[in-house]
Amino acid sequence: MWWFQEGLCILPVALVVWTAATFIFAYITAVILQHVDPFVPYISDTGTLPPERCVFGIMLNVSAFLGIATMYVRYKQVQALTDHAEKRLLQLNFVGLVLGTISSFGMCVVANFQKTTLFSMHLVGAALTFGVGALYIVAQTLLSFWMQPHIHSKRVFVTRLALGLWTLISIISMFISSVIMYSSLPGVEVSKKLHWDPGEPGYTAHMVSTASEWCLAFSFISFFLTYIKDFKKIKLRAEVDLQSIHLHNSTYYILPGETSPLLAGSI
Repeated sequence: MWWFQEGLCILPVALVVWTAATFIFAYITAVILQHVDPFVPYISDTGTLPPERCVFGIMLNVSAFLGIATMYVRYKQVQALTDHAEKRLLQLNFVGLVLGTISSFGMCVVANFQKTTLFSMHLVGAALTFGVGALYIVAQTLLSFWMQPHIHSKRVFVTRLALGLWTLISIISMFISSVIMYSSLPGVEVSKKLHWDPGEPGYTAHMVSTASEWCLAFSFISFFLTYIKDFKKIKLRAEVDLQSIHLHNSTYYILPGETSPLLAGSI
């Protein structure tokens, strides 16, 4: 058995690999077709023009689905490992699931509303994806802090904390540089500007903003790599209840086990 076949660790692995492939494939295609500058364009700019726009949207929607599935499994795992008397953990775990679902929905918004078509909705999607996604990371990091060392090691918490700080710094950097860039170009439709020349107003702020966005994206998806070890210990199980020995007019039910949760794990 390969390591990614153990338990359900294929979920976070697939999420990270697929999402990274989405960004990289769109970037390579956009650069080859000269739709964007090769030196650090915005991620959304690489999926603005066809044909990469269609592939970018489809692949990002799949990433959103994988994100919801991964976050739900994480929610069920923490729920199974947490003592029901610990209401603080249970409540924070549920809040994390809600934040993760909203963040994944934001990815769908980004995938279906491009910068050059409906910029306001694209901004909403980006805010939901990265802004709410950062809150999800905060929630999971707090859970890791309270669950150490009896459920997982301190190293896991420190790793998630470092990724959370990386995400926070990237968000602040991107926000400040974006404000400077837009203020440097009054009257210019920056959302439709795909090519930049060194030395023009706002170029430096633009480069800082785009670099921060790439750092933010990869810090966000890298956080899910910390789930791999946890997910190796999760097994999906179902029971089949055959109601009749005859195939004609028989009904089949696939139900979760009565004595154990559908998703349970131990760390």
